[in-house]
Amino acid sequence: MATVLNTVSSIRFSNRGGRGVHHLHTSSFLKQVSVSLTRKRLVVRAAETDTNEVKPQAPDVAPASASGSSINQLLGIKGAAQETNKWKIRLQLMKPVTWPPLVWGVVCGAAASGNFQWTVEDVAKSIVCMMMSGPFLTGYTQTLNDWYDRDIDAINEPYRPIPSGAISENEVITQIWVLLLGGLGCAGLLDVWAGHKFPTVFYLAVGGSLLSYIYSAPPLKLKQNGWIGNFALGASYISLPWWAGQSLFGTLTPDVVVLTLLYSIAGLGIAIINDFKSIEGDRAMGLQSLPVAFGVDAAKWICVGAIDITQLSVAGYLLASGKSYYALALLGLIIPQVIFQFQYFLKDPFKYDVKYQASAQPFLVLGILVTALATSH
Repeated sequence: MATVLNTVSSIRFSNRGGRGVHHLHTSSFLKQVSVSLTRKRLVVRAAETDTNEVKPQAPDVAPASASGSSINQLLGIKGAAQETNKWKIRLQLMKPVTWPPLVWGVVCGAAASGNFQWTVEDVAKSIVCMMMSGPFLTGYTQTLNDWYDRDIDAINEPYRPIPSGAISENEVITQIWVLLLGGLGCAGLLDVWAGHKFPTVFYLAVGGSLLSYIYSAPPLKLKQNGWIGNFALGASYISLPWWAGQSLFGTLTPDVVVLTLLYSIAGLGIAIINDFKSIEGDRAMGLQSLPVAFGVDAAKWICVGAIDITQLSVAGYLLASGKSYYALALLGLIIPQVIFQFQYFLKDPFKYDVKYQASAQPFLVLGILVTALATSH
């Protein structure tokens, strides 16, 4: 009887509806099992099945990849369709959706300088600076981050280009170097174009590139610590492009450095949003992101608190500086952000992360421009 029970318990039935085949965990063909119990006869018939043909497969595509979006693939965000075109895969690794904040930072820096003029030359300079900050150096940062996150992505998002094998290791490394050298080349060109005696823009580009490297790469790997890593990310997205734009058209002053570093605390909050989708992999790899360290509920409040308190502090600074109209404008831009936080992010940071960012961040970046215009007067 024990032998019979062991044999019966080893049978695993597939879908309840049944498609005529039962997968069996045995090493040989099973033809028929007959068991007599008191006066009843239980018969279990299984089709002849070779278990060597039944092998578990790791997922290599996103759950919705069959209906994934080509636009999402080009922007480098989740819900992307699978792609075999190498150039589209390269663009996906560069995550174009992350470029606008850097481009906007250059605009804010140029505005803060008070010297930008709507001439062909100044517009051309700003476009090159935007290319340096966005496609080149941000593209370098994102590709580098994906390269060093390939083990985590194999857990969280195994369908991404690197862990899925859609692009080779040599191709990824080549892309990292091309983007880095292209960004540094643009920075050197801008210094010459602006007539700088000291290559300010170039050194900012070098510093930003180094920060990107130690953020993603061991042994420092700043992203292992949720506070340090997210602040470094916030500074990269807000402070560095602002400094580059202001240095290109004017002079970077200490008060602006302090103000933009303060704004980078809001960038820390924005960076936390992206940590929620990676909790499983971060925990498995020992990364202390804030959602891992503090839990989901605490982390979402830290996130919105960093964003809101930073902007309120800047508004207070502008008010104390006698720039009340700018302070009121900034306060007006904070209100819809708080509304969207309660409507989306605080309700479910996993489900509504993208929707929240799309709704609230335009008001955040407009507030940064208001602050930049205030510092220029």
